[in-house]
Amino acid sequence: MRVFQRRADSRHAGQKVESQQFAAFKSENYPPLARAGIGLEFDDKSIRLLPGAHLKVHTNLETGVAVLRLFPGITEAVVSAILGVAGLRGCVLETYGSGNAPTAPWFLKCLANARARGVWLLNVSQCEEGRVVQGKYETSAHFTELGIVGGDDITTEAAVTKLMFVLGLGLGEERTRQLLSQDLRGEITP
Repeated sequence: MRVFQRRADSRHAGQKVESQQFAAFKSENYPPLARAGIGLEFDDKSIRLLPGAHLKVHTNLETGVAVLRLFPGITEAVVSAILGVAGLRGCVLETYGSGNAPTAPWFLKCLANARARGVWLLNVSQCEEGRVVQGKYETSAHFTELGIVGGDDITTEAAVTKLMFVLGLGLGEERTRQLLSQDLRGEITP
C-alpha cells in the first residue's frame, strides 16, 4: 500500500499579508492551496503529493542567517554591518526586480568579502511575483562570478528556511551550492 503525505510547499504556502484578519496569507506564483472559513477547503489539484515516508525532523539548523533588503540609498555602513555580523553563515539578499542590485565598487566589495569569509548569499527578488534571473541585466552580472546563488522564484521566508536547513547539513562548497540552487521541497518552481 502506498501512503501519500499532503504538504503545503514552502514556496506555495504564501506570505502573511494581514495581521488581524482570518485571511492572513496570500499565495504568490501559485494558486491558493486551501481556504479557511468555518472549515478548511483544500485544492487537491494544487497540493503536491509526496510518496509516503516517515517524518524526519531536522534539528541541526544553522541560525547564523540574516536578511539584507536593498533600498535606494543604502550605505556601505549598513551593508557592512549586516554582512559583517560575527558568526554569519548565510544571508538572503532581497534585490530589485529580477535580481538586480547596485554596482558600486563598495557594494561588490562587501559581497566579495562576505563570500571570502564563507558567507553564503542567496539572491531573491523583493517583488511578490516573478523570479530572479541573475545576469539578465548588467546590475546582476557580477553576482555569479562572486559566488552568489540565484534564488529563482523562492520567497524570502522559504529562502531563510532553506539556508538554515542546507547550511545545517555541514556539507562542502559544491554540494551546498547544488542544494541551494535546486528545488528541494517545492520552494522553487522546477
